[in-house]
Amino acid sequence: MTDPKTGTELLFLTTSPENDSNLYFHERSWLVDESVILFNSSRAKGGLMGYVTATGELLRFNTPQGPLGGATAAARDNAVFAVRGRAIVEIRLAIQTAQAGSSRVSATERVLCSVTDGSPATSRNPSCDGKYIAFGVKGFADKTRGPAICKVNIKTGKLSEVCRLAEPPGYGGHVQWSRTNPNLLSFAGDRGPTGDVAGPVHTSAAPEDYGGRGQRLWVLDIRNGGPRNVYLAEEGELVTHESWWVNDMLLFCGGKSPTPAVLSHVKTLNIYTGEVRIVGAGSWWPDASAADAAHLNWWHASGSADGRWIAADNWHGDIILFEGKTTRPHLLTSNHRTYGQGEHLHVGWDRKGEKVIFASHLLGDLNVCVATIPKAWQETASANDDGLRTKHE
Repeated sequence: MTDPKTGTELLFLTTSPENDSNLYFHERSWLVDESVILFNSSRAKGGLMGYVTATGELLRFNTPQGPLGGATAAARDNAVFAVRGRAIVEIRLAIQTAQAGSSRVSATERVLCSVTDGSPATSRNPSCDGKYIAFGVKGFADKTRGPAICKVNIKTGKLSEVCRLAEPPGYGGHVQWSRTNPNLLSFAGDRGPTGDVAGPVHTSAAPEDYGGRGQRLWVLDIRNGGPRNVYLAEEGELVTHESWWVNDMLLFCGGKSPTPAVLSHVKTLNIYTGEVRIVGAGSWWPDASAADAAHLNWWHASGSADGRWIAADNWHGDIILFEGKTTRPHLLTSNHRTYGQGEHLHVGWDRKGEKVIFASHLLGDLNVCVATIPKAWQETASANDDGLRTKHE
């Protein structure tokens, strides 16, 4: 269908009455050759599923040993990584597209390794050079042992511990590899007993969430394993929903405001210099209700691999695109969620920076939707030469 307000082309991968949702916004949903788009489904024969882009058919990952979770597509290879129990598995697909009737898809599985103690606690996340996958591990038999971040050599299956996370910083999940540097990992620090300020209605965090163990943004180098807090949040400041972009920059959302309305900008962070810039400004005013302010504040910031775009969503189900060079905003599509109800959109990107994937309630139930960026917008973002114009022009 076409978005009635913006003219953007919307492709719904699912229309099932069950809940279908895209992978989390900083995971890779598209295989490298874009033949399959991954998603999760609550339907009876669901779990990890895929959309075959050539035909529009759906496939289900049905392993004899049980369902797969925590999945992501490989960074450089045409494979899928997932977890099954304590096993880390690699799946490769062979697709025979049918001219008539159903296509045939077969899968070959390789168990890379098994975690002997503890449970994999985050999605797999591959390094940009395709050498490793990383993930967090919790629940060790030794209760005095804190969580850890581990990596697996994809070629050899060797499992190794990158670091253990005692308090501070603690461990709040969201392990991610830099999209441009094969040595850098980020993770979310533990925010304390009140947890992450996420949910149907956000509130400003308590001051104790931001002292010591409360810091959110941590980066570590796998060559030395020492975590470093790359952004020191102030008391009462919201810092959340980070992801890697180009040039080792982190994107994140947040701001500082009184309740009940929440101020949340989209920001870029230079992890080497500490420089922070607002790419997409949120808005707060003294008499704003939380629902009204939610139209103008942004979450789940993710950027295209080519640097042209940064996408974010709001709690009313709108998706905004900011040009990477100029930060000019473009409303891509809207009304995919009712405020205070349902799943957030969690906008993720394809491999070419041409499409975004997200969870949508627009058809009534929860479905997976792909929006294609209008060609005219792409040409404008690519051809921008504002800094090169002469004065008389």
